[in-house]
Amino acid sequence: MVMAKRLKGGSEEYNIDEATKEWHGRGAVGTRLYNAFAVAGLRVDAIDPGRARFSFTVPPRLTNGRKHMHGGAVASLVDLAGSAAFFAGGSPATGVSLDITVSFLGAARANEEIEIEAKVLGIGERTGCVTVEVRRKSTGEVLAHGRHTKYLAVSSKL
Repeated sequence: MVMAKRLKGGSEEYNIDEATKEWHGRGAVGTRLYNAFAVAGLRVDAIDPGRARFSFTVPPRLTNGRKHMHGGAVASLVDLAGSAAFFAGGSPATGVSLDITVSFLGAARANEEIEIEAKVLGIGERTGCVTVEVRRKSTGEVLAHGRHTKYLAVSSKL
């Protein structure tokens, strides 16, 4: 039996198999798990044409052994913020990712507030590209820079 702490930060333990069955019973297991684990607490600060800005307090569950935000969690935020910027830029769909690159320049710590800003570089007939910066909110220091390219054609069978 696999035991883990509750995702909301409580000290009670629960059986992961039972929790998975509960989520599965409600449908959309992957989405519910992703939302609860990776992006719970993400706040929208601004949505402008071709731009989206978010704030996020790094939860301890998304840190590595050194208590720095895990690179995979940063990449996930680049993906999510980039997709939001496409909508803000007028794309009728969030599309399918073709390429995501992230350059890590620093690291946020557990309970530190960061901001994520995505800007559309261009939206064509079938593809689009955004740039995403992850910054330390207190100083503006860039912690990561990402670039996200997506296939946006609505009629695609991909």
